[in-house]
Amino acid sequence: MPNEAQVLEALRPVQDPEIHRSIVELNMVRGIEIDGGNVKVTVALTVAGCPMRAEIVRLVTDAVVPVEGVSHVDVDLGVMTDQERAALSQQLQGGHSHDGEGHEHRTNPFTDSNTRVLAISSGKGGVGKSSVTTNLAVALAQRGRKVAAIDADVWGFSMPRMLGIDRPPTVIDDVIVPPDANGVTLISMGFFAREDQPVVWRGPMLH
Repeated sequence: MPNEAQVLEALRPVQDPEIHRSIVELNMVRGIEIDGGNVKVTVALTVAGCPMRAEIVRLVTDAVVPVEGVSHVDVDLGVMTDQERAALSQQLQGGHSHDGEGHEHRTNPFTDSNTRVLAISSGKGGVGKSSVTTNLAVALAQRGRKVAAIDADVWGFSMPRMLGIDRPPTVIDDVIVPPDANGVTLISMGFFAREDQPVVWRGPMLH
């Protein structure tokens, strides 16, 4: 018969499909019940109606089934409380430092020496900016780079469609977790506006 420690260890490699960090590390695993070869795992989703809930069930099931002695796996999905989401938000914002007066500073990825920013722009529309950006981003991701793209075109935001992204970002407390596809994490004006409506985003910070 499996034990709780074995099941928890098997779950450590399982990553939240949107946050890309271990569900154990994120404190999403809220309970493990074992009855002979039957194992029930309770997972707290970051938000109600999580679009990746079916994927999480699959990942958890696939991770636990191979554990010796397991014959059946049930996955029970709950939702984090407001306080738990606030704590997760703080965890996701990591990389903070403090100055001598106790003020908190967040590492700026655009000035971090490990980050390279490539700007694709043009003085006119319809010349292929989005196509070039999408292909370049995917090519860099295929070479093993960690890639994020910002589609800041207020009228022609086409990158979500080009990458095959059909879901909006997940908002956890005051942090936006952008969706990803083909190895590219994307934030786009298209997530916040209708096709015929340009907007200026004044919402939560991006993670």
